[in-house]
Amino acid sequence: MRIALALLALLMWSPQQVLAQAAADMPEKFERVTAGFDYDLRTVEIPMRDGVKLHTVIVLPRGGRQLPMLLTRTPYDAEGMTGHLRSSHLVDALEGYDNFPELFADGRYIRVVQDIRGKYGSEGAYIVNRPLRGPLNDSATDHATDTWDTVDWLSRHVPESNGKVGILGISYDGFTSLMALVKPHPALKAVAAMNPMVDNWKGDDWFHNGAFRQINLPYIYSQVGTRANSVTWWDDTPDQYTLFLRGGSAGALASARGMEDIGFYRKLLAHPAYDAFWQQQAVDRVLAQQPLEVPTMLVHSLWDQEDIYGAMAVYRALARDEAERARLWLVMGPWNHGGEQGEGSALGAIRLGSDTSRTFVHDMLRPFLDHFLQDQAPALSLAHVNAFRTGENRWESMSELPRACASGCPVQPRRLYLQPGMRAGFTPGATGQAGYTADPAKPVPYLPLPILTSEKDSAWGHWLVTDQREMGARPDVLSFVTEPLTQPLRITGMPQVELTVSTSAQDGDFVVKLIDVYPDAVPGQPEMGGYQLMVAADILRARYRQDPARPVPMTPGQLTPLKFSLPQAHHAFLPGHRLMVQVQSSWFPLYDRNPQRWVENIFQAKPEDYLPAQITVQLGGPQASALILPVEGVPAPLPADR
Repeated sequence: MRIALALLALLMWSPQQVLAQAAADMPEKFERVTAGFDYDLRTVEIPMRDGVKLHTVIVLPRGGRQLPMLLTRTPYDAEGMTGHLRSSHLVDALEGYDNFPELFADGRYIRVVQDIRGKYGSEGAYIVNRPLRGPLNDSATDHATDTWDTVDWLSRHVPESNGKVGILGISYDGFTSLMALVKPHPALKAVAAMNPMVDNWKGDDWFHNGAFRQINLPYIYSQVGTRANSVTWWDDTPDQYTLFLRGGSAGALASARGMEDIGFYRKLLAHPAYDAFWQQQAVDRVLAQQPLEVPTMLVHSLWDQEDIYGAMAVYRALARDEAERARLWLVMGPWNHGGEQGEGSALGAIRLGSDTSRTFVHDMLRPFLDHFLQDQAPALSLAHVNAFRTGENRWESMSELPRACASGCPVQPRRLYLQPGMRAGFTPGATGQAGYTADPAKPVPYLPLPILTSEKDSAWGHWLVTDQREMGARPDVLSFVTEPLTQPLRITGMPQVELTVSTSAQDGDFVVKLIDVYPDAVPGQPEMGGYQLMVAADILRARYRQDPARPVPMTPGQLTPLKFSLPQAHHAFLPGHRLMVQVQSSWFPLYDRNPQRWVENIFQAKPEDYLPAQITVQLGGPQASALILPVEGVPAPLPADR
């Protein structure tokens, strides 16, 4: 009876009464209690010179006064990067991407994170790696002006600050950090650019020497498709190798996902060569045209799977004279992309002997920032170049990065020749050839199969240190190896590839890897016996061999010289180890397949364009194939020389 009466009473209520009852559980405005917090969070919309407002989160240590500010400008969600009040403790609130919570543990910095134009909470249009005002940008704003306007506002509107601003960031945020160096604001006192996107055609995110990094299509889909990354790339198989092989060309797979609606994808499709579109926005070229006015730290990861080109290119562009080197610092660490902000005692199977990331943050990054940003600035005794020697697992300090030259330099070029019998050595050896069939239907994977797409199972973060034995066992991968070393061989610099090849086709890709082959038995690490560790590796799309801006076909059957650089190395090959050079014609699905039949735009290759090709590598003689190593010192003859 009571239940029936209650139901009758509900039926007699008007709709307005029912809505009022439902809404009564939620207050019109809910205020969080933050009395126990050790920080305050302030959200502001900072106006730019064209009226666009950029969403900015300011995290202030509670009670702090005269504190410098550390700014990051990001497309990756400012509120998500600042914890959004998920913890009452500042250090915990700043856990995560780009934040280095150790910098803020003692409450001596104000943290500022800003959404760049068109992403998440900021107004305006999002343009990927927005170029500077000029031929590629006819608007009144760019990242340099937005940074200037932001720094100007912060220096005048944050009363808890000392008016000094530093900027730091990783990857895309490293790119925005570098753009702050273009006509910088006087209040900008320090820049730390880590793993920055710099030249996305030569060797960072989108291409490497003309080969398209199609593995980034899912990133482009979600990052550029919507303001808040609200659309997600979908897979119909958990194996990337199968997914991309089944998809055909990179263009066909992108079209199947509807990516023609994404403006940035259309730009990639329109600019497969290194034309003015890429050249004019290359950050190293931009920065080379003006003086370095702000103390800058560049951070390079020796096994960066995403932006392995940028930091070193900027260092080479800026280390022009003694005056500029006095404002420039370089750190090279044994990390993957962004690995300097995590636990740094190992990468994949490679043990590093210490927490290298902690050393970086506490002994390099923090002293650098403190010196230039704190009012009571401590002295800075940090060397201008700090490089981790992989192989020997130790940090080395120097005043500048040594350059190779034929004589009188601490680093000298030495040719490691590819020799008949699948040998390698520091003398040319006999004349001969080695060959393989490059079949686009069976491309060489960049990881052992299956290549899983889920983040939980993905080996993406450490694939550059993956054991190469499985790849070398394939008939379409040539492996040239030296005798065991009797003394250490140390290299510092970018190994240079001089490969002479012929093909039965009109185009092709060529991957060259420099590998450290471990002894069969490694004391204390049995799992490392015979391990094949990539030290430096990269790819060249042969149509760009003469001029990256103007592709030309190869002539079938004709010997063709190919020259390109491998990424920076700072490595010691130890006694008992051997050097190996691997040569192959695909690296899939990291890079799109070259059909090998000549087509004007490989994005638009048809299934019938993908043809096998017979590849021949020239050994010995006047056109000998070799890898030129930047060797420190002049070591005694190696066993392979005799």
